[in-house]
Amino acid sequence: MSNGPTPQITVYKTSWCAFCHAETQWLDTLGIAYVAKDIEADKAAYTELMAKNGGAFSGVPVTDIAGDLILGFDRPKLQAAIKAHNIQPVTV
Repeated sequence: MSNGPTPQITVYKTSWCAFCHAETQWLDTLGIAYVAKDIEADKAAYTELMAKNGGAFSGVPVTDIAGDLILGFDRPKLQAAIKAHNIQPVTV
């Protein structure tokens, strides 16, 4: 992924979150590039997420798709945001 553009998707997650794992596996299956940030292991990631959502933490995953925040593994909302921002699968 280092030779392409920076992914427009950031998944804020924790190591123990089953929905976080399901979402990242789903994105992998679709070939969609993303950056995963563990908000428990990385305090900077936690601070970054709190700045984006106004400090209103209500669970993980939280996915930032080009500035649109989506709470939870909500496939219809994720698919709509990916389409709205014209994010294409990464070709190898």
